[in-house]
Amino acid sequence: MQKTLEKYIPERAVALCITLIKDNGVNLKIVNQRVTRHGDYRKLPDGSHKITVNASLNKYRFLITLVHEIAHLVAFERFGRQIKPHGLEWKRTFQGLMLPFIHPDVFPNKVLPLIANHFKNPSASSDTDARLSLALKQYDEQLKENSYVFEIPIGSVFRIHNGRIFKKGNRKVKRYECSELATGKMYLFQPNAEVELIKD
Repeated sequence: MQKTLEKYIPERAVALCITLIKDNGVNLKIVNQRVTRHGDYRKLPDGSHKITVNASLNKYRFLITLVHEIAHLVAFERFGRQIKPHGLEWKRTFQGLMLPFIHPDVFPNKVLPLIANHFKNPSASSDTDARLSLALKQYDEQLKENSYVFEIPIGSVFRIHNGRIFKKGNRKVKRYECSELATGKMYLFQPNAEVELIKD
């Protein structure tokens, strides 16, 4: 397991992750990229715990995702299955599990303050924290040629990963209102959503 984890997470995080995995009986599976999620946790019918994480994630996002999913397992085991998946119990558990990793030996100095700030009140996905998400994307192996919603002018037409086409509208608090061209329906997009610009 050590050799495998060394390929996917920061070296100084490996020993602690192995302890988390073993102590919680995790069956870790590294899978091909899924667009809709970075990772997943499931309790299987035999009582074992299966966690999947996308192989395509950079080492910092992989680590956050792995600990995020282990936090689901620990929170459900500690507080019961009736808790909200990303409720207060999960947030506190995630904070506690991440604390030993929030260290300059694990994360780069320029990301560390953003990580520390995010974990004051962790959200269901680090992607919803636009500043942290953009900082983490700088470590992706191949930076995509796509644009971010916040970069393109209002009125621009863009395509998302599943082929649907939208027109960018105004910003509403933290997100942008965008209308789907085929249906006219309005959707809210995070500023750091990656899109393919068709025309501006």
